[in-house]
Order: sequence, then structure tokens, then C-alpha cells
Amino acid sequence: MRLIKSLFGAALTLAAGMGVAQQAQQTSPALVPAPAATSAAGGAIAAPAIDGRRALTKEDADTWLDGFMPYALARGDIPGAVVVIVKDGQVLTQRGFGFSDVAARKPVDPATTLFRPGSVSKLYTWTAVMQLVEQGKIDLDADVNTYLDFKIPAYQGKPLTMRNIMTHTPGFEEAGRDLIVDKGPVASLEAALKRWTPQRVYAPGSTPAYSNYATALAGYIVQRLSGMPFDDYIERNIFQRLGMTHASFRQPLPANLQPFMAKGYQAASTEPKPYELIAMAPAGSSAISGGDMAKFMIAHLADGGPLLKPETAKLMHSPANDPIPGLDRMMLGFYEQKVNGQSAIAHGGDTKWFHSELILFPQEKVGIYISANSAGKDGAISPIRTAFFRQFADRYFPAKDTAVPKELPTAKEHAAMVAGTYENSRAAVENFGAMLGLLSQLKVTTDKDGKLSVDAFTTLGDAPRKWVEVAPFIWRSVEDGELFGAKVENGKVVRVAYGPIAPIMVFDRAPWHKDTAWLMPLLIASLIVIALTALSWPAGAINRRRYGAALALTGRDLSTYRVVRLFCWLALAVPLGWMFLISVAFEGTTPATGIWLLQILGILVIPGLFGLAVWNAVRAFKARRGWFSKTWSVLLALAAFVLLWVAFVFKLISLGANF
Repeated sequence: MRLIKSLFGAALTLAAGMGVAQQAQQTSPALVPAPAATSAAGGAIAAPAIDGRRALTKEDADTWLDGFMPYALARGDIPGAVVVIVKDGQVLTQRGFGFSDVAARKPVDPATTLFRPGSVSKLYTWTAVMQLVEQGKIDLDADVNTYLDFKIPAYQGKPLTMRNIMTHTPGFEEAGRDLIVDKGPVASLEAALKRWTPQRVYAPGSTPAYSNYATALAGYIVQRLSGMPFDDYIERNIFQRLGMTHASFRQPLPANLQPFMAKGYQAASTEPKPYELIAMAPAGSSAISGGDMAKFMIAHLADGGPLLKPETAKLMHSPANDPIPGLDRMMLGFYEQKVNGQSAIAHGGDTKWFHSELILFPQEKVGIYISANSAGKDGAISPIRTAFFRQFADRYFPAKDTAVPKELPTAKEHAAMVAGTYENSRAAVENFGAMLGLLSQLKVTTDKDGKLSVDAFTTLGDAPRKWVEVAPFIWRSVEDGELFGAKVENGKVVRVAYGPIAPIMVFDRAPWHKDTAWLMPLLIASLIVIALTALSWPAGAINRRRYGAALALTGRDLSTYRVVRLFCWLALAVPLGWMFLISVAFEGTTPATGIWLLQILGILVIPGLFGLAVWNAVRAFKARRGWFSKTWSVLLALAAFVLLWVAFVFKLISLGANF
């Protein structure tokens, strides 16, 4: 089960590039401590208020952080992190933990050490867009082709709008090739966008499907309408306005900021990695200190501060899309994160080596930010981030009602309706990247008591959640209050979503011909049949040589025997080749030559094997061979057909190096 969930997370991560994959899966053996009961020096901390809510003071926050962060980083093998808390227009506390450079033992300085916030960078892009909306240069509901020098095709006659882009409902399939690379030069924003436009596979506004390409498109529109390069615009209209001197979108990082840049690591115990380069820069290329991120949070909590007019900031922070009513909603750029009755707005971000989270509590005028320079052991940063947010909320904004929710009498009936297999909306659909659908489909089942069960989304301790239906087709986790919901149309469940990621990606019920619930067992069995057939060639030759026996086949039968087994070996090479290519893609480089070779091989070999297997079965019956030979020839033909089916459905038989 852990292997399946790891593959599920890997598929999401590859599709994500930057953003929300870490939030989608919270599986790690890393232990996260409960809130400290004493200060770091051993002294007692202030007693909580009568209602269970502690006063959010620097002293109390520092005490909590001293109990939480050092252990969490050490247990997770994470070198360093920065944490910032702002309140009422001021920095309450900003803390550096661990090292920005492990070998040099250089500590993290919260004021000056730069981390890569990944997709949290999008918030600067969205703020820039709203500045132009404010100036009347952008209409949120106009066709974006009005602002571009190339055309985004309409989908079913419907144009793409900036509102679609900012709510992650543009309808694009996932575009992840070379999103993050280790070596330059990086393509210009214009070149990166015009190289390939992902297919639009959903009607605009209909389906949340997080898109780095669409965000970069928004940044390009800012560049065109402002008449200045995107990096210049952000520096002049955001960074300079807020006095942010340790922040940049530029790649490579400007020379004056390079000494402050934290090194990225796979884990604290490994060697540092090169500076990451982001092709779709507006989607996540910034580097910023914790102290400067505080200035940005304070501005948004102050109704836009010097960045936006209050009415513009209010519009940006208000719900703009509600994929499944009852779950978290999408604002314009921010997404909602409900906790303990509070409606926070947030954005997470992940590059390969840096992992961040920014959360604002507008009603409380409070913001928190955490960023680390490694995912750590077994992805430890994911549960750390989740626990950081939840423990902060539980400590300072606790829930008023902590009773276990009462379950609706429809729980079992509705759970049975929801059970099935679902596809992630954020995925490649019309290119070979669709193969990841084999790994990333979501399985929803019922347990022995008929209750809802979703193995992919577990607790911080990697245990199954216990779901209680608290509203029709809305379930709450007994352990931590997270939500899971379903959308019903014409009496059938067509879509489900997990609360923390519901605003930006959902899961639609897989059509029968792509449902891995039946396809995956058949595919595994088929690959076993093909592998045994391939192995029978050398194994048979070895045995015949050993015992001095001869192969009882001649002429066309002998030629068919050999060619079929050759194609079996080649057919096995195709999925193995794709597995290798995917592993290379995780390292940030995807060679186009390798993609083309595998595609050509797949087009020739997989249909070829099916044709040869059918011909082999025909000859086996015509030659009146033994029952085993006939049976095996039929099994091989069926196995070849299943492989061909999967290859067509998941685009392994296709041409094109873009994904």
C-alpha cells in the first residue's frame, strides 16, 4: 500500500512541478511534536485564556517555535527553514532555524537569507494583474487574446479570460516539461510560452486544474500591457513600493543577492544542489527573504497597503470559484484554507529543493510564512508544513466546538455512491504525459462497515482517516477536521475533491475505458505473459542445448516463433524506457531525442506485437499443436491486445515531445 501511495504522490509531483503536490499527500514517518508546554529555557509559559485561546504574543510564539521547529527539522533531515509571523501591521516574530549552507555551518538569517518560495511567487504575479485591473488595462472577463500577440484557441467556442486564469480554471492540460532545470540559459518568458500551447481539455471556468502555463501567460500579459519586462515591473511596482531589498525574480540571481541565497538540498545529509531555473518565471522563479515576505503579507492584510486599493484587495481576497460547495473556495490568486471556523487565504509552493507555505488570516490581521531548503527524509516537509499551520491555528484560533460531529443517516448510502476510480483534473490528457494516469488515479472505497475510505489522503501519522458525513456528500475527518466532498449530477457522483486542494484540482470519475481498477490488474497480468514468452526464447535454447533436443518448428512456424519473442522483448523495453525517462524528468531534464525514440518504438512494436500474436495463434491452431501451445498463443494475443489498449488510451502511442 505504501508503494502505491508513493507512486500516486510521485505522479502528482511530476505533474505539479511547483505548487500543491506536497499538500495532496501527507505521508511521512517524520514525527512532529505537540505544542511545547514549557519554554526553551525550561520555564513555564503563560497559561491559556479561559476559552482555550492563547494570546498571540512574540514571547508565546517564540516559545512554541522553539519547541516545534528544531525537532521537526532534525527528525526530517532538513537543513534549514525560515518562519515569519505578522500581526496588526507589524512583524511579530521572524526566526531562522538550521543552516542555509550546511558545509559552511552558515545559519539562516530571517532578515537576509533568501529561499525559493516556488508557487508562492504567483501571488506577486496576481497582485500585478490586479494593479492593471485597477488601472483599467485588464478586464477580468475579456478574451485574453485581446492582450496577446499570439492566439489561445477557444474551447467549444468559449474564450479564455483572466478570471479563468486566476481561479485555475483555464481548461489547459498539464504542461510540465523542463519547468525546473539546473542548467541555463533559461528561455525568455515569450519563448517559453510560444514554444507550445497546452491543449485545452475543459470548458473555461468549469474545472479547477492548476496551471503554471496559465500563470506565466498572466505574467506575459503584465509585461505587454505595462511596456516593461516582467522582472522590472515586479521590482518597480511591488518590491520597491514595499522596501523589499532581498527579493528578486531574476535568473540567474543578481550578483549582489547571491551571497544571501540559501543552498537547496535533497536532505540535510546530502550535497547541495544547483540554483534552480524556472522557464515559466511568473509561476515561481522568485527568491526572497523571510523579512521581505513579511512586508508583502502585511500589505495584503492592510487591505492592499501601498500595492492595491482596498476595494481591489477585497475583490482579490473574496471567493471567485466554488468547485464543490462546502469545501474550500478559490479566490483571485489566493485559495481558501478553512481551519477551526476561520477562513484563511493561502498559497503553497514547491520547487525541487525548496518548500514553502504562506497563510493569511484576514479577520485577525495575522499572517504566517514558512519556507525550508529541503523536502527532507521521505518528504518530511509536507507533514511539517501541515502541522505548522494546524498547530498555529489550534493554539491561537482554536475551534469553538470540538465535539465529534454527528454522522448523517445517509452516510453509508452516499459512501457507496462515491466509491469508484477518479482521474486528477490536473494532468496531461492529449500527450504522452497521460501515462501518469496509470499511477495517479484516485481510489475511493468503503470499509467493512460501509463507511467512506480514501487511502491516498491519510493523517500526519500515515493512518487512514475516519470520515463522518456532516452534510450531504460532505465528509469531515474525525482526526483533524479535513474535508472530502462529492458533486452529484442526475443522481450520480461525477466528481470528488479533498479539502486542502479542492480549489485548484479535483478528481473526475474515470471513464470505463480508462479505469485502472480493472485495467491495472489486466496490464500486470499481460506484462507477465509477455515477459514469460520473451524469457522462453533464451530459456528454451539453454535447455535444448543442455539436453541435446531440437526445436520442433520449421519454416514459417520457426520464423513466427522467433519474431514474436523478439517483439516481446521490444514491447517490454517500451514501458521500461518510459519509466527511465520519467525518472530523468524528475531530475529536471527530459531529452527530446529519448522521447521521440520511445514513441517511434512504441508505434512500431506495440501494434506489431498484437498483429504477430494473433498470427501466431492462427498458426498454432492450424498446425494442430498441443493444448498448452494453443492456450498460450491465445493468452499472448490477449496480453498484446491489453498492452495495445493501454498504450492508446494513455497516449503511449503518440507523436510529439511536448508535455
